Amino acid sequence: MANYEAQVCVVAAGPSGLAAAVQAAEDGMDVIVLEKAAAVGGAANMGMGPLGIGTKYQKQQMYDITVERAFNMFMEYTHYNVDARVVKRYFEQSAETIEWLEEKGVEFEGAFKYFPKAEPTWHIVKTDVGIGPRAASFMNKALYARAQELGVKVLLETPAKKIVMEDGKVAGVLATDKDGNEVSVSCKAAIICTGGAGCNKQFIYEETGYKHGEDMFNFAIPGIMGDGLKMAWEAGAAHLPVRIEQAAIIEGVDDLPGSVGNIMGQPNLLVNLFGKRVMNEDQMQNTTFLSNVASHQKGRVVYSIIDSTIAKYYMKNGVDNVSLVRPDPDVSDFVEAIQMAKESGNSGLFIADSIEELAEMIGIDPEALEDTVDEYNDFCDATDEEFFKDKRYMRPLLKAPYYACAIRPGGYGTVGGIRINENCNCCDDDFEPIPGLYAAGADACNLYDDSYMFLLPGNSMGWAVNSGRIAGMEAAAYVDEEEE
Repeated sequence: MANYEAQVCVVAAGPSGLAAAVQAAEDGMDVIVLEKAAAVGGAANMGMGPLGIGTKYQKQQMYDITVERAFNMFMEYTHYNVDARVVKRYFEQSAETIEWLEEKGVEFEGAFKYFPKAEPTWHIVKTDVGIGPRAASFMNKALYARAQELGVKVLLETPAKKIVMEDGKVAGVLATDKDGNEVSVSCKAAIICTGGAGCNKQFIYEETGYKHGEDMFNFAIPGIMGDGLKMAWEAGAAHLPVRIEQAAIIEGVDDLPGSVGNIMGQPNLLVNLFGKRVMNEDQMQNTTFLSNVASHQKGRVVYSIIDSTIAKYYMKNGVDNVSLVRPDPDVSDFVEAIQMAKESGNSGLFIADSIEELAEMIGIDPEALEDTVDEYNDFCDATDEEFFKDKRYMRPLLKAPYYACAIRPGGYGTVGGIRINENCNCCDDDFEPIPGLYAAGADACNLYDDSYMFLLPGNSMGWAVNSGRIAGMEAAAYVDEEEE
């Protein structure tokens, strides 16, 4: 057995773990990090940047978003079903965290909305290739470099297995190395940052009722199996509900030019398997809302439908709404993309010469869909009497070919499961802090109740980095007290 000693042991090296390790080391702690994978960064290497409230970027861009306003938005959105003290501390620290990251060499493009109805809280990390996915990997590299500079020992390919408790306090962490040999870390504080359980199908089903790959299509980063959640529960932390951080996916468009997903994600006619409308389609731009709607339909699926005249309108004028995932309004290559879909045998996109044929292809009663389309077309000439959609987005379906795309529940992985207080100290069933045990990032993210707060984008990574810092500084303070 390999034996190590440290004051603080951080379990996993994603953004929350790296932030925790750096903060604790800056506060004078001897820190060891145990990382299951062969590299640091975790799921956040696919991300783009953290949330910030009241930052210099927002002020420079003349955006008026204060901690007070964001806090009230958040608490009202969640109906106060979350810990206000946790949210307040997170938001109050978020602007300073952006500056803390800059001190480590991280640069930002500015503050951005994710989609038109969102607030500009997403601080996109600057890269050498412009704005796009994986930008946050530059942030992770900077944090890792700072950790090494501070003398933090990072053991890669060394998954933690158990939190060792003695006399009700953290005494160490047990792990194994890549060859299966046991590793023991003696420590006074442990910080769990393992990123949830997004790749564990059985765990997701048991905790949420969703079947990954059947009615839920969240990201499944290899190795994210819920290890930290299980260790925390075994150590006495209260077992809170685990949820999926939802954001809908448009089926079958990933391998096609972006114009297909961009067009089919617009506020088009949206129906379920009964051929009925299910929402004000203008709200589709918030993919959490869209995923929630899909989750409550038969088959957990809805269909976005357009005709050739709508496609031509978008191709000529650009789409109505863009997002930072699909930022280009130009969809002029839609016809070529559809041809590509046909040639590849794409099964997620439906193309038909009549509404009746389209309904049969999807599995909807043709008469029901025809009735819905007729009623919708009437609304386009007047007002939407069913769901009150803005008239700007009311375009009739009149001319073949007709196109439909399936939209299903998706998301970024699991969130929540470990009860914490505002210090990111894990708490037991009686809400009492467990001495020396802390959690950050997705494992401790009980912030959203049933719906991810997409109106303040950057929350996933913002919470990860800020909760990591909070856990790091509080663990350091705890150790200092224990050693006095």
